Amino acid sequence: MKERILIVDDEEDLTLGYSKCLSKVGYEVVTAHSGEKALEYLREEIFDLVFLDIRLPKMDGMEVLKYAFEIDPDLIVVMMTAHGSVETAVQAMRIGAHDYLMKGFDHEELRVVAKKALEFSKMKREINHLKMQDKRRYPDTAIFGNSPQMKTVKDLIKVVARTPKTSVLIQGESGTGKELVAWAVHNWSARRDKPMIPINCSAIPEALMESELFGFEKGAFTDAKNMKKGMFEMAHGGTIFLDEISSMHPNLQPKLLRAIETQTFRRIAGASDIKVDVRIIAATNRDLLQ
Repeated sequence: MKERILIVDDEEDLTLGYSKCLSKVGYEVVTAHSGEKALEYLREEIFDLVFLDIRLPKMDGMEVLKYAFEIDPDLIVVMMTAHGSVETAVQAMRIGAHDYLMKGFDHEELRVVAKKALEFSKMKREINHLKMQDKRRYPDTAIFGNSPQMKTVKDLIKVVARTPKTSVLIQGESGTGKELVAWAVHNWSARRDKPMIPINCSAIPEALMESELFGFEKGAFTDAKNMKKGMFEMAHGGTIFLDEISSMHPNLQPKLLRAIETQTFRRIAGASDIKVDVRIIAATNRDLLQ
């Protein structure tokens, strides 16, 4: 999956040049020519990196930066300025910008800064994921057995793993290794370098499940002092494993179905849909047709 970069600059010729430069080395690039348009993109889509010009019409880059961090506190932003204002750039970094570029930079410098910033972004996501849970990655050899039946299971896992957008339902009695199969599907797929986030649907109360899956906006309820990302957002590019899916309350199932079908969701109290790329693997020990 291509890493996504948003470039925000009111000079269309420059953004076109930056976009072509970064697209040539494999990034997916989106451009915005105003702060307002940039914030609209950030509310509706997920980006790995933002290049943000300090001088913009109406809403300047510093104001955009503050609003951007309200939308996504983990956003990686590189400021751009043609005005030689080191003080402004330093102020932006105090607010939370990752780095800054003085305009006049060549395309090679742009690529180097993008590469380093994206490496930092990847490391930051991994650290956040490790903090969120005890990350367990099962090696391929965790599925033991060489019987014809086990060989059939392993072959089927590999076939399913090669279709990274296909949703998967694993059925079996408790203790038969459904989670091992889920990890194998993830680890043998093109999503292996992205997170797989397991959720035990039977262990999370109904009242909390929606916020766990989809997150919430600041002020969504009394104790919502900050925006919180849900599992769908945290798993972007990777996999969500819904264990004991049969325990999920029917009231939440339409929202989950919409997220699976459209790959979009809305945080609690959110005003815009957010696009993601996630694979759903679910497991149950019940016969769902009964």
